[in-house]
Amino acid sequence: MDPLLEVREQRRGRKPGDAYVRIVHPFDEEFRRGEDDGELIATERTILDRHGWKAGLRTVRSWLIGRPISTDREEHERLTKTKALAIFSSDNISSSAYGPEEIMRVLALAGTGALTLTLPLALLITVMLAIVTVSYRQTIRAYPHGASSYIVASDNLGPMLGVMAAAALLLGYIVTVAVSVSAGVAALTSILPGLYPERVLIGTGLILLLMVGNLRGIRESGTIFMVPTYAYIAVMLGIVGYGVARTLLGEVPHFEPPAAWAALEQGGQAVSLFLILRAFSQGAVALTGVEAISDGVPAFKAPEWRNARITLTWAAVIFAILFLGIAFLVTSIGIVPDPTEQQTVLSLLVRQLAGDGAVLVVAQVATVLILVLAANTSFADFPRLSSFLARDEYLPRQFAFRGERLAFTTGIVFLSVTAIGLLIGFDASVTGLIPLYTLGVFIAFTLSQGGMLARWWRRREDGWRAGLAINGLGALTTAVVAIVVGGSNFLQGAWLVMVLVPLLMLLLVAIHGHYRDMREALALDRIPAAGEVDPEPIVIVPIARMDRPARQAIAFANSISREAVAVHVTNEPGQADELRLRWPQWAGTTELVVVESPYRGLVGPLLAYMDALQRQAPDRPILVVLAEFVPRHWWENVLHNQTAFRLRLRLARRKNTLVAHVPYHVDRTTKR
Repeated sequence: MDPLLEVREQRRGRKPGDAYVRIVHPFDEEFRRGEDDGELIATERTILDRHGWKAGLRTVRSWLIGRPISTDREEHERLTKTKALAIFSSDNISSSAYGPEEIMRVLALAGTGALTLTLPLALLITVMLAIVTVSYRQTIRAYPHGASSYIVASDNLGPMLGVMAAAALLLGYIVTVAVSVSAGVAALTSILPGLYPERVLIGTGLILLLMVGNLRGIRESGTIFMVPTYAYIAVMLGIVGYGVARTLLGEVPHFEPPAAWAALEQGGQAVSLFLILRAFSQGAVALTGVEAISDGVPAFKAPEWRNARITLTWAAVIFAILFLGIAFLVTSIGIVPDPTEQQTVLSLLVRQLAGDGAVLVVAQVATVLILVLAANTSFADFPRLSSFLARDEYLPRQFAFRGERLAFTTGIVFLSVTAIGLLIGFDASVTGLIPLYTLGVFIAFTLSQGGMLARWWRRREDGWRAGLAINGLGALTTAVVAIVVGGSNFLQGAWLVMVLVPLLMLLLVAIHGHYRDMREALALDRIPAAGEVDPEPIVIVPIARMDRPARQAIAFANSISREAVAVHVTNEPGQADELRLRWPQWAGTTELVVVESPYRGLVGPLLAYMDALQRQAPDRPILVVLAEFVPRHWWENVLHNQTAFRLRLRLARRKNTLVAHVPYHVDRTTKR
């Protein structure tokens, strides 16, 4: 047993000759014993116990994001299919609320007649959804522990194409948050037009709420966001079913376009192939989110890959029903998009079917919730993808660390901040953000499916011919969409993605190169021979005066080296003489070096003295022991330690130099 973990105290009894041994376990309150001797397991108290004002902050943090979760509970934090559908598929399902509208807004440039193409384009997009879904089912089965486009492309197409897929996905996830929240705010302002001028502020607040919800952990965020997702599915399935029935019976009156529409239609352009392709590319935004489940396979309960495939199929079927149903209804009723963008096509549809009553309010509230929560797909996948990249040293290592709630805290916070910046930059406009949205996602789609093609061809596993056909069709489909989206929306903003993806790739590769160089520089070239030790450091203690902090620092220096030297830099010779006089009784045999500084510099002369030492012994590092006074109140730091702070800054980048801080705490009982 480690003597520091179990202390045996000899105690005397009341009577002469009585004695006993008392065993003390000093760590039992904060730690549990491990299976091996000398092993301690930290308890929740080591995280929660705080004192003073920090205790208040700890209470607020626990209230916002919950108490810490042990790593042993990770299996219990996995998602069921029901919760996973709410977390990973809300982006895809919510696209049904604005996908048809984005098609219509482009077709509307050619007038009312062109809007009849909405349903055929919706059918084409649904067919492509089926192809992509079947392709990703293959990918999930091939990569049961995580089928991210980054992993698949890296494994089969090489690291650079993997980095390209990762860069495209990272940008896509950031834009997803901005688009989803902007669409949710647009649905909200459709029933509360007075809030329209405050849409950016409202969107920012919603992103912050999503951030806090996800910091509570993926399982709890699933519980929080599950009800709104299923509420939207139930409400919209009811409205679509009701609307289709009434439309087929001829009971729904034809939509009367607003006056502003007539003026817009007179200046319309002719229907062209380019216009149709652009409308298709805008509607293809509905396919985004399909890859989310493949990225999040490790979050599912076992068997992970099977549950992920089932959830993916559910999501595709639900989306197809809603997307086609809404496209059919708006085409049949003759609804046209609001030129002012203050009313969504979905709100106009519900008004036409059910009037301005409770049904409209319920439908819009459900739509607002699902659109806002669609951003949660990115909050589930962006941090996980970032952790993969950090694990492979393409992002800072902080992205791989899990917080107290088993969530990737750094990724969640970074995603929130960048999405808010995008929301502000584009003034929360869905139409303005959509061209940035689709291209990056389809680049990742194509690389993932291309990676599966290479895998089937190279490995020739069971069913490889069918896999080759399925993923080949998927790769071809997504590549065509990527080309169409990039070409038709180039001037509308797709060019920005074409610029940002390579720039982000360069950043990721640069980070990877830095970590590689540092790993090589810090690695041991060889195993030290028996008895071989590193050179002993030269230990110096800069002191300003005779006081308790300086004495404590000198005692620490003497415990490290028998040749420790105290260095006093002064511009007052009289003060130095007094220090020399009292030095033997104060510091014993410790050597004192006084450096006079007639030009009143402190840091410069000390560094010059250190340079002279290292010229005499270039192989020996210098250890600088800094005494630091720790005042009772944080604001008193302004009055102390300024020279030590300046010296730390100068020493931080000095080669072959070590710095040890020896803090001296003053309490109210310290008197002299």
